[in-house]
Amino acid sequence: MNLLRLFGFFTFAGLASAASAQQAQHPGMATPWQLNLQAPVTPVMEKLFNLHHGLLILIFVISIFVLILLTYTCIRFSAKNNPVPSKTTHNTMLEFIWIALPVLILGAIFVPSLRIHYFMDKAPKAEMTVKVVGYQWYWGYEYPDQEGVSYESHIFPDPTKKLSRTEELEMLKGEPRLLTVDNPLVVPVDTEIKVLITASDVIHSWAIPAFGVKMDAIPGRVNETWFKATEIGTFRGQCSQLCGIWHGFMPVVVKVVSKEDFARWLEEKKKSAGLGGDASQAVAQIP
Repeated sequence: MNLLRLFGFFTFAGLASAASAQQAQHPGMATPWQLNLQAPVTPVMEKLFNLHHGLLILIFVISIFVLILLTYTCIRFSAKNNPVPSKTTHNTMLEFIWIALPVLILGAIFVPSLRIHYFMDKAPKAEMTVKVVGYQWYWGYEYPDQEGVSYESHIFPDPTKKLSRTEELEMLKGEPRLLTVDNPLVVPVDTEIKVLITASDVIHSWAIPAFGVKMDAIPGRVNETWFKATEIGTFRGQCSQLCGIWHGFMPVVVKVVSKEDFARWLEEKKKSAGLGGDASQAVAQIP
């Protein structure tokens, strides 16, 4: 009975904290004492989030059932309670049940998992494209649809400079250490974005937990994924594939802005790069 109460408490606490996390403004990164996954801000992460919590409840139920079954077996068939052991060698019905039941459970897990796998593979209706290139040890971002706008994203402040902790904190000014960059990837909200990912030297991995995105960047190969951010904010991740001595200094930062702000940012980026054209016309096509 105590085990059931404990299970109920943790289940309720997990679901309640998940709901409160979704209602609160997304911090864009992991927080101290965080129990659950980061609250989802994309359709892909919403599906992964729900699947994770469904599986969590399922494994709790299975674990408690097995524990009760083992406890009953140990007590019921102990030498004290069962001095004359049974000579039964098999039971066809029981053998059928303990084979069929796990198959049904695995099938119930397999089907939604496969559907999510295909859903997160390619954008249903991509509205813009971003190319991500991994380097040792920074990221390069390109906007192929926007007249070749491109730039590099390095960790800030530069870890190769010998700064004191006071100097480092002064430069960060409240931004998280090791998760801040000089030029984040800027994208518009509520827009399906196809992401093409590759690398120039070794294998990297571009990951944003709140987006449900984690894709390897492999030299000589272009991998594809997508996301559609439904909230405005700054979301952070890291390179998730060991890529060398500065692997821990390759943060991923995505800044999601309104479509109007994105148009203005793109116009300024083009002007600073000396590119012509009207960026607002290109962005205006995004519904």
